Order: sequence, then C-alpha cells, then structure tokens
Amino acid sequence: QLEAIVFDFDGVLTDNLVYVDQEGDETVRCNRADGLGFDALRKISLKLFILSTETNAVVTHRANKLRIPVLQGKENKFESLNALALSEGFDLKQTLFVGNDLNDYQAMQACGFSACPSDSHPRILEIASIQLDRKGGQGVVRELVEEILKIDILKYL
Repeated sequence: QLEAIVFDFDGVLTDNLVYVDQEGDETVRCNRADGLGFDALRKISLKLFILSTETNAVVTHRANKLRIPVLQGKENKFESLNALALSEGFDLKQTLFVGNDLNDYQAMQACGFSACPSDSHPRILEIASIQLDRKGGQGVVRELVEEILKIDILKYL
C-alpha cells in the first residue's frame, strides 16, 4: 500500500522553464489543475512532499498554496529522501517518487514506485515504473491521481 508520494518541482510541477526579469527575479509556470489532485491525495492520508534541488521563493509559495511540505536546496535527493523517510516514518518501498531529470535518478530507484512526465530525460524514462502521458507542468499530478491511481476527485470536493 502506498504511504507517501514525493514530487520533484521543476519539470514535474512546472514546464521546466524559468522566466527571469530585469531584476533577476524568477517565475515559473504551474498548472492549477494539479491543486485538486493534491487536495484528493491529502484527504486519503498519503504523506506528500516536494523535494527540490533549487532553493527559490517561488517553490515555497507554490508549496504553501498546495499545503505540501517542501524541502529545498537538496543537492543529493537520494540522501535527502532517506532522511525524510526516517524522520517522517514511511517506507521507501511504499513510496512513489515523481521526477524528470538525472538528479532524480537515484531517488527514483530507491523507491518502490516511480513516475515521470513524458518529456523527461531519456534515462529517467527508462527507469520509471510509470511514464505519464502529460509533459511537466501540464497537469502531471492530475493525471497521476485520476488515470493511474484511479481516484475520483469529485468524491473529495
């Protein structure tokens, strides 16, 4: 039984693009449809986390809006994931990691289940147990919830 889902941010919850203005401030594009997916996942008592290599206020703001704990600035996601599982009391074999790039590789392999958007790095596509149809930032969470986990979001509204 699934205990936890850990999501990468850039390239999973975003389209992997960053917009930089003349002041150096960064913005990203996320899909609002993922919000209802996160609501349903939270209501079925799964432990949910965002694990990001980047440290950026935009990640913090989005995670807060989604009400998902976020760990940022984690250069080694494998080590961070292991520490998180220990501190939060979940089994990695009962965990789904959703990533898209090479810095997610070891974390994805450490988990019992892994998923990736369709535009992920080729080596991530090779190892993911679930290859989603949607690209990063195009409703990956929503597809995961409705099409893969077969959760009827309407029941949780």
